[in-house]
Amino acid sequence: METGWPNTACIDLCAAKCICVYRRGTGWFPDYVATVNQQRIADELKISRTTVSRSFSNHPAINPETRAQVLSLAARLGYRYAGPRSAARRESRKPSTIGVLIGAAPGALGASETFHYVLKGITERAAAMEIQVDVGFHDPASFDPEKGLTGGVRNTVWRGAILIYPFPPESIHALIGRVSAVSVIEDYREPGLDCIDTDQNDAIGRLVRHLVDLGHRRIAFVAWPYTIPTPWVQRRFGAFMESLYGLGIEFDPAWVINVHRAHSRHQPPEIAQWAARLVREEGVTAFVCAADHQAYPLVGALRELGVRVPDDCSITGFDGIEPPPHFPHLTTMRVAYEEMGSAALTRLVDRMLHPSAPRRHILIGARMVPGATAGKAAEWTPAGR
Repeated sequence: METGWPNTACIDLCAAKCICVYRRGTGWFPDYVATVNQQRIADELKISRTTVSRSFSNHPAINPETRAQVLSLAARLGYRYAGPRSAARRESRKPSTIGVLIGAAPGALGASETFHYVLKGITERAAAMEIQVDVGFHDPASFDPEKGLTGGVRNTVWRGAILIYPFPPESIHALIGRVSAVSVIEDYREPGLDCIDTDQNDAIGRLVRHLVDLGHRRIAFVAWPYTIPTPWVQRRFGAFMESLYGLGIEFDPAWVINVHRAHSRHQPPEIAQWAARLVREEGVTAFVCAADHQAYPLVGALRELGVRVPDDCSITGFDGIEPPPHFPHLTTMRVAYEEMGSAALTRLVDRMLHPSAPRRHILIGARMVPGATAGKAAEWTPAGR
């Protein structure tokens, strides 16, 4: 009998990526009684158990990236590490353990997701500050701050929490009544909830100016539909509008998709059809996507529809993640996620020490990546001329 991650067929049956057991002649099946311990984590990551143990204890010899991988996998498997307690630590004014709440169901995120970089920054700073980090995944659609949080917050073991990815506003309101918190990227505008953010206005503005310098004048904005409000989409769209008006560029509300809450929501295949029609019938020559994970599928879908990027239209993203196989590098903004994670922990400690301090929204700049998906604006002649 063999044990390990489920294969593709099993993942279809078990989206939570439980530990599975292989029975000869029958295949992979979920093993709900399999023990999840440090040795299991070590085996999955192909590292030693000592490395796993040292990752949990913030040992200075452990690479921050390795530490982040260990904490992430432990959270996915539901493993909780109980760190050593000491009288000196209990008396310290610093939080001995902080939580990282990731707004996604376990197994729903890929290796390229940005939370990996944020978590690396958090754990690196935590090691330097001798703070324990407890990571938890929570499906934002069903998140309940009373029932869905780990026992840490309910038992006041957690002195603070860092939030990654969106959570429902009502859950955020209830959460900050129980524990100090800092959000990464999502600005909920709740009193006492600080936000570590990238400079959305500057980043989107630089992308739009880059497109205008390439001759683009008819530019559309693309977002995906989400089950809960996503403040970052609204802010990036606001920065897009500000940039267009500041540069005197034409704007048409029909060239925006999945932003207005009262409008119909469109899935990626529909977005591609909409974008292809704008290119062919309305002369749109560029699309500013709210994120890289939206832009790459659009590039691929337009390719299948016979629309070439960047020959027929240009596409920009936002985040700076690595491209999927056989895709060109996006023209995008690379967000300093590791630095944001580090800054989030520093700010959380300060918030713990000064809970009545004014709310802060801290911006960290992004770097432009020229990429290969933005080119000179294609010429367009209206039909019938």
